[in-house]
Amino acid sequence: MIEEANISTKLVRRELSKASKIVRMWHVLIRYKYLYLMLVPGLLYIAIFHYAPMFGLVIAFQDYQVFKGVMGSKFNGLDNFIFLFQSPQFITAVKNTFIISAYKVVIGFPVPILLALLINEVRLTMFKRCVQTILYLPHFLSWIVMSGLLINFLSEQGPVNQLIKLLGGKAIFFFSEEKYFRSILVISDIWKEMGWNAIIYLAALTAVSSELYEAAKMDGATRMQCMMKISLPGIMPIIMIMLLLKMGSILNVGFEQVFNLYNPLLYGVGDIIDTYVYRIGFVDNKFHISAAAGMFKSIVACIMVVTTYYFMNKVEDNR
Repeated sequence: MIEEANISTKLVRRELSKASKIVRMWHVLIRYKYLYLMLVPGLLYIAIFHYAPMFGLVIAFQDYQVFKGVMGSKFNGLDNFIFLFQSPQFITAVKNTFIISAYKVVIGFPVPILLALLINEVRLTMFKRCVQTILYLPHFLSWIVMSGLLINFLSEQGPVNQLIKLLGGKAIFFFSEEKYFRSILVISDIWKEMGWNAIIYLAALTAVSSELYEAAKMDGATRMQCMMKISLPGIMPIIMIMLLLKMGSILNVGFEQVFNLYNPLLYGVGDIIDTYVYRIGFVDNKFHISAAAGMFKSIVACIMVVTTYYFMNKVEDNR
């Protein structure tokens, strides 16, 4: 009887705890109702444009015919995926995507961090604002404009080749030779986005306590030591979050950038999954193959996020 009473008491307490949580939840919702209402447009956007189209992934398992539609097309199992992995063009696109992404992560990811640390050390307010404005501007230019600038700068008659000729060299056909294309992609991406990406780290640096810097200066620390021992560790959580997000989009090399810069001569080193999906879907009208390629890309991105999150937790546990 005593055991039954204890069990019933525990059940009652559990139910009361659930009820109290529900009450607290409704209290918070009512108290901050206007803030939650502000979330509605964003949630609707995600639901309509990100989750609703996921129904279309079914065509990745179909021999999709446009005039028959999703409901009328026949299912063919994994034939579309088998076709992809037997296609040399797709294998080349996957390889190029990983290589270019690796370059952008290894070379491009640290640049905004270094830039933010350097800007944070500038003491002249006017000079600091001018530098930030100049570095932010390229972000607001579309890749169509940026591609036009790059093509003109690196053309045979462009300023870069003119300078090479003045120094006694021969003109380089940058957009005809494969060995230059990946470097152009990485450098132009860094140039365009480094100022904008540095904003997050600059915002994180404002949260680092000024007392730490004052204490370090009292102990005789140099500005470089303050940067490495206080500023960098202070923004390390933000760096890890940004790295996690970067790894989640590691296969998003930049369709607009590549599409506006490459040509058939550069397919061997510049063709990526996104451009392959575009050609196979909108040029060859094989929508089921492009859907399968897109699904493969999403699965790999999900695996990368989970793996990166796991290793980050391991690093945090060992700190």
